[in-house]
Amino acid sequence: MIPKLHYISQGKTVEEHLTNINNACTSGIELVQLRLKKFKEASILEAAEKAREITGRFQTRLIINDYYKIAKIVKADGVHLGQSDSCPSIARKHLYSWQLVGGTANTLEDCKTLLSKNVDYIGMGPFRFTLTKENLSPVLGLDGYTNILKNLDTETPIIAVGGITLDDVSDIMKTGVHGIAVSGAITTDFNRIGKFKQLIAGDEVQEKVWTPYQNNN
Repeated sequence: MIPKLHYISQGKTVEEHLTNINNACTSGIELVQLRLKKFKEASILEAAEKAREITGRFQTRLIINDYYKIAKIVKADGVHLGQSDSCPSIARKHLYSWQLVGGTANTLEDCKTLLSKNVDYIGMGPFRFTLTKENLSPVLGLDGYTNILKNLDTETPIIAVGGITLDDVSDIMKTGVHGIAVSGAITTDFNRIGKFKQLIAGDEVQEKVWTPYQNNN
């Protein structure tokens, strides 16, 4: 199963992205998405190779945003495709059978379309307004996630994304999503990774807490 906490890389330069990925891995992240926009493909390939080296040392999964051919070259764990990126079905044909294909969704129909193309997970958002992404889709909020998941019958993991902070985690997880993808809130403090993990696992931990038998006699 795909990890429940994803770190989406951030930085003004390729070097900053790689430094932040290394910091995230050092702090215990289990999956990183290398998301480089407005860079030349040659630079993205070089960055992906270095990101693979970093994540490999920590046994962290690496997802490449958009560039599925690069994902195959560096043997990343998968690719994430935005709504304006390549079709998941096309990417799937080029990738190794073990590589994951994820897609971005904003509506119930988006989700159904991605499911029909057999994606391995769906990144659904944005939860709230964020400057991380241009041409932002309509904000979903808690009600958006709740309504979509209520009408979506699938075991495919849904990952909430978009401006999520520590204070949001518990409520978001209650909507039924599998996990959360974070960029800014982790980049500004990598120590938050452990806190995000604790909050995401909160309900599971509660269920596993042993309650002693009480004799009412």
